[in-house]
Amino acid sequence: MRLHADAERGVAVATYRSHSGRKAAWKGTVFAALLAASSLRCAATTDTTAPLLIAPILQGMDICEVAAGAPPPRDRADLATYCLESGRSAATLFESTLAALGPARSAGGRYEVGYTLPVPLLTLYRHTVAGWAVDERAVERVALTVRETNRPVIVYLFSTHFAAEAPIEDELFREAGNAAVSPTGPLPKDRYFGTDIYPWSLASTENSITRRRQEVIERVLDALCRLPEPDRRKIRAVTLLGELQHFHADFERGMGIGGPYVVSDYSSASVQGFRAFLAARFGTIEALNRHLGETLASFADVDPPSKDFRSQPGVRASQHIDSFAHGRIPLTGWAFDPSRPAEPVWIRIHLDGVQVARVPGRLGRQDVAQARPAFGTADVGWRFDLDFTAMPPGEHRLDFLAERPGGALRSIGSRRIRIAGSSLVSALAPPAAESAPASGADAMEGHVDQPQDGLTYLYNPLVPLWHEYRGAQVVRYLVYFERQVRASCLGDVDLYTHQIAPFTNPSWDATKFAVDASLREAGGLKLGISLYGEPLYGKSFFDWLATTTHRQYGITEFHPLKPMSADEVRSMLDAHRRRGASFISFFMSAGPESLRTPSELGIFGIEPGNRNFGSDRTYDAIRAVIAD
Repeated sequence: MRLHADAERGVAVATYRSHSGRKAAWKGTVFAALLAASSLRCAATTDTTAPLLIAPILQGMDICEVAAGAPPPRDRADLATYCLESGRSAATLFESTLAALGPARSAGGRYEVGYTLPVPLLTLYRHTVAGWAVDERAVERVALTVRETNRPVIVYLFSTHFAAEAPIEDELFREAGNAAVSPTGPLPKDRYFGTDIYPWSLASTENSITRRRQEVIERVLDALCRLPEPDRRKIRAVTLLGELQHFHADFERGMGIGGPYVVSDYSSASVQGFRAFLAARFGTIEALNRHLGETLASFADVDPPSKDFRSQPGVRASQHIDSFAHGRIPLTGWAFDPSRPAEPVWIRIHLDGVQVARVPGRLGRQDVAQARPAFGTADVGWRFDLDFTAMPPGEHRLDFLAERPGGALRSIGSRRIRIAGSSLVSALAPPAAESAPASGADAMEGHVDQPQDGLTYLYNPLVPLWHEYRGAQVVRYLVYFERQVRASCLGDVDLYTHQIAPFTNPSWDATKFAVDASLREAGGLKLGISLYGEPLYGKSFFDWLATTTHRQYGITEFHPLKPMSADEVRSMLDAHRRRGASFISFFMSAGPESLRTPSELGIFGIEPGNRNFGSDRTYDAIRAVIAD
């Protein structure tokens, strides 16, 4: 049985060892003992880590509590119109929703309870006889909600590819320069589990979608800056734009490893920018030619890689791109031992008989949990990215061995791979059949998902440069809006990204999104990251965080994808608090359930009544932790 993975690989952690003489060691031991005793006394009375702000993303910004004596609204749209025209904010609904979650500060002082105010930028436009204009009444309601809600707030200025049901969206998408471009032309409007997707371009800031975002952000900032100073101090942070990424074809199913590699952005602005990037990097076309093994006459002859040598005959090596052309082959799978359900199964990976990796099966695999509910866990996935850039051409063998109790090894599969040499056509061969999943005397189960058996791989040294450039485009677009906020009265407030983390999903191809650079560093923006499943409560995110320079971060969205107890929630929150998390956010609805839209009743809301992934039980656990 073949399943598809949903989480990320583990990362090795280095250790440090020091040596000293006997006398120094004795003194150090005594000093360490005294220091430890002192630390224990302090720890018993003092927690110096700053409180963690629990700031649910409250859905329901457009509605309000109806004034006494006012006619009852007919439906949600009628209520939203009433709230806009009467100038009533969502504050009362927000306050009651937050009060049910917990007090402004927990009894133990470890947590604060505030909220994230989602501001869907494109919905703040209305159509007038003169064209589209910012709706000043809607903007003032944003500021009024901050003023009237007596809680700390994260202001989330978002305009993402997920449709906001704003009338201006379709018109903007039809305008030239606003859609991301694939090798075959502008990407069409797409769908993701029933929601419209607009693949907005980020290749240039000289398009109308950027100007509209900039215009409405300016109005929102102006309204917030006119608030009295005590109300402005409620704003703990601002998160920018939401998930900002490059795009791929078939948004709902096309994020995985392998398959057609149709990504953005191949617009004229991107092509010209890439050529300038290469000229700055290499200086001369001769230097680039040596790097690529090409004979290009000038940088003007360089095109971003956009073809697949397997399906398009006559492709030169420097034109090839797929999920592996950057020089890495993701090796993925899952393993579970029912005799030791709380421990990960360790997988040894051998290349041509030599061990090249040892990885734990502890990454999230929701597909396995659904197919094997008896496992009782989704954290059974493993992944290792094999660098093949220096491997000799020809056929190679990969063996995957599970460690068993007592030191025994058990095969869970083998694969043959081919590395292409100078003759691309001769390297092609039909893939062989996959080897069977693990089976044997004990009850352990496991499977190798990637690589595909018998597949040929070609390294194109132009591809890592193309991905680097695409990643820089994401960072540049974020920094463009960072500068706008920095120039306002909120310039000294902490500013965060609100980014997806494709590396946490072992079956995803992170190169399609090109967000790695923005996760590492994005101007002066702090890391804001969305975590679902094992990266939230497990080790993989912390392993990755240890490889970065981040000392402070925010979790802009989270869901454990399973019910959690109060003890589990407490452990999770404290782990993030100790490692530098300043806030943690999850979706929650405000207002009566009968008035919520389908999107507000989504499966990821952590709130009463939502049984998806045990969300109602996790909500109760969060309340219990805050009440401690």
